[in-house]
Amino acid sequence: MRVLVVDDDETLRLIVRSALEERAYQIDEAEDGEQAVNMVATSGPYDAVLLDVNMPKMSGLDALAKIKELSPTTFCLIMTAYSNVQDAVAAIKQGAFDYLEKPIDSERLLKVMDSALAATAMVKELRFSAPQLEFDKGRKIIGSSTQIQKVFEIIHRLAKVETSVMVRGESGTGKELVARAIHVNSHRMKGPFVAINCAAIPENLIESELFGHEKGAFTGADRRKLGKFQFAEGGTIFLDEIGDISQQMQVKLLRVLQERIFTPVGSNQEIRADVRVVAATNAPLEKMIESGSFRADLFYRLNVMPITLPPLRDRREDIAPLADFMVQKFNKSHGRSIKGFENRSLAALRLYNWPGNIRELENVIEHAFIIENLDNIRLESLPDHLQGLVRASRQNSAEAESSVDGSSAPANDSLAGSLAASSELNYPQLKEKFEREFLIRALKAFNGRINQTAEHTQMTKVTLLRKLEKYGINPKQYHSQ
Repeated sequence: MRVLVVDDDETLRLIVRSALEERAYQIDEAEDGEQAVNMVATSGPYDAVLLDVNMPKMSGLDALAKIKELSPTTFCLIMTAYSNVQDAVAAIKQGAFDYLEKPIDSERLLKVMDSALAATAMVKELRFSAPQLEFDKGRKIIGSSTQIQKVFEIIHRLAKVETSVMVRGESGTGKELVARAIHVNSHRMKGPFVAINCAAIPENLIESELFGHEKGAFTGADRRKLGKFQFAEGGTIFLDEIGDISQQMQVKLLRVLQERIFTPVGSNQEIRADVRVVAATNAPLEKMIESGSFRADLFYRLNVMPITLPPLRDRREDIAPLADFMVQKFNKSHGRSIKGFENRSLAALRLYNWPGNIRELENVIEHAFIIENLDNIRLESLPDHLQGLVRASRQNSAEAESSVDGSSAPANDSLAGSLAASSELNYPQLKEKFEREFLIRALKAFNGRINQTAEHTQMTKVTLLRKLEKYGINPKQYHSQ
């Protein structure tokens, strides 16, 4: 447990440190509220911060507010004289976990810290147990983001009806998992689930694969074959990459959806199809309809209630719980006991844009399992391109910091240029210039999305919106950048 002790009285800090070190807590010290806020901002979040109320430069109550902005899950404890208990009450209203009266009693201190430790463990457990849709022998769709919660809601609705479904999303977003979730939550759950990748089957064989064929129907058909629609009788068929089938196959598939019958290749007998169809694609079907390569009537038959899966880069808050779930999965399959991620490696996962989405994340975690030989996955165990993101982020932060304090910076940096050209180094004005540029860069990095920008800059959403209003910044301008 990382603990920051903040008091301008060195003797009191020593007393508190001595008591806490009995529990092997990692202790840092700060002399005033301003130093404490800087340490929280630069050293990462602490599990707990003990704050005196009356301190120079910045009071404990002001520091409390700023620390809770930077790290909402940090437990703050206020230390105050008996005569100033009203300050402690005010602090608790502002988010403090508890208060301690001076002189500090070691027994009382340890009791309060034990409570904070238990609460910290609970917060971490909740953080890594994001809402999940569980199905099919423990397989799960994981996520607490607004986008994935909407997907959960649509899945539950579709499970109650028989309509055909179109699942759309980039490769690796989990379209087949969604199809399976719909199947096992429906009344067809006891029937078969048959998945077929339309893009992987040659055009001259796909009709036979889907509907079957009779013996002698074509060269090489030396026996009768049942099609996937017959195997899926009473259940669900999942047609992945539906945009890759030919116009001729689109007509035959439309007949199945409309009339619930099909005819095997080389047969004159119609077969009734008691099958639910779930299709998926990452192709731009609307443009294909305009060009005439995809039938509009088939599209509307499948697209009654579509599900659009967001790419992983648009649901970054789900990266940590997804990665944690994969760690548990690979611990079982590889016989390991890795606990989680170091801060730098988790930061790399959050910074990366994941063009391969969840499938790529899974591959990266398995790669790390092969390389890592310690209890936590380090940055060095991740692929080189993810390691480079953290290094680049640190370099950018160093350049921005050097621009603010007047150190050397790149000549083309606009803030550095304003510093060099300024005849009068006005810190408040330069600070505002830096803050405005920082906000714009952050919005560009996260395509103008408020929730993601707030999370990754460690601001509260309220604070971010207030600053955007202050500087007249419209986040919508950065949606496409």
